[in-house]
Amino acid sequence: MAEFDQQHDEPALFTKVTVYSLLACVAQFAVGFAFAQKWGHKCSAVDRWVLVWLFYDAIVHFTLEGPFVYMSLVGNVASSDNLLAELWKEYGKADERWLYSDPTIVSLELLTVVLDGSLALLLVYAIIKDKHYRHFVQITLCVCELYGGWMTFCPDWLMGSPNLNTSNWLYLWVYLVFFNGIWVLVPALLLWQSWKDLERHHQHPEKKNR
Repeated sequence: MAEFDQQHDEPALFTKVTVYSLLACVAQFAVGFAFAQKWGHKCSAVDRWVLVWLFYDAIVHFTLEGPFVYMSLVGNVASSDNLLAELWKEYGKADERWLYSDPTIVSLELLTVVLDGSLALLLVYAIIKDKHYRHFVQITLCVCELYGGWMTFCPDWLMGSPNLNTSNWLYLWVYLVFFNGIWVLVPALLLWQSWKDLERHHQHPEKKNR
């Protein structure tokens, strides 16, 4: 019992891989922020923040989840030996389905990388160029992101969450809640933005081209 308790001491949670993983997420966000400032300087302040999210979203889908899909199709993360595999192994401490090519997870991630990543870039273009289809794409992307989050966790919840490790605050609140919660909160806020903008255009059609 003493050995078990020692393995679950909070200081033991933080390894070099833990730090590198969190720094990688910060770096991805910083790149997204820089891209948004460069390409969205003519957009409103709100839309610039939307662009930050969209660039970050696309970067995560293509540079982090894309390699995960590849590793899962040719083998699995647990047996892979590369830098990105180490990052996924770190997340796999909280949700082990990501280690062993769970069919549901891989199917969702394949769709996420190909569809959601592409939609995020298309939405970036639509916002910057003020295209008429901006909110159609935005609503589609947000629904896809929310559906992906639901199907990622609902099947496991229905089985009693056998693959989730919630034994400590890092795995529960940082890996599972925060890093998945932002893909619920932000799409929900963007859906609300689209709703209000479409409502405003319906009530004031003369403002549609402003």
